[in-house]
Amino acid sequence: MDIRVVEGSDVCGHTAALHSVYVDAFCAPPWNEDAGRAAEFVERLARNAERPGFVAALAFEGSDLLGFATAWTTPSPFPTDRCYPQAAAGLGPDRTARWLCGARETDELAVRRDARGTGVAAGLLTAVTDDAPEGRSWLLTSLRSERALSFYRREGWTQATHPSPDGNGIVVFLGPRHPARTLAPQPL
Repeated sequence: MDIRVVEGSDVCGHTAALHSVYVDAFCAPPWNEDAGRAAEFVERLARNAERPGFVAALAFEGSDLLGFATAWTTPSPFPTDRCYPQAAAGLGPDRTARWLCGARETDELAVRRDARGTGVAAGLLTAVTDDAPEGRSWLLTSLRSERALSFYRREGWTQATHPSPDGNGIVVFLGPRHPARTLAPQPL
């Protein structure tokens, strides 16, 4: 496996392969996204590639794309679109600003189903977060995938928000070197 890090709009040269991996990873259970969501990902990718600090990691086996990760620097003030309000509500305004703004935010991590469990996801996550400023990296994920939650925990990420266990909400994870990881509230 070969992991290549690309910055900015260079990622757009791989759009078709990224779309294919996205469909394979997210249009199946537990995510169950539809073709429209996969098309939205491709549209967002070009815009996201222009964000400050954007970086992508692509995992190849020969010429086949096995998976990818994208990340960027979280702006200040903290965004209010997508799932960001849920993250801010879980952390509160002070911790959101101190822990997340200016940190490296992993936005997408996708691996083809037949490449799961081979270290691809761990390699991709490391590739986009290893040089995070002061170790400050974070991500959001959904409670609907116990597999994803377990993966992040195994990789040393700390769950910083704890919505209802029966909920369908999102959770914030702080990276293994994030200086606030020991300050994150633990579940009751």
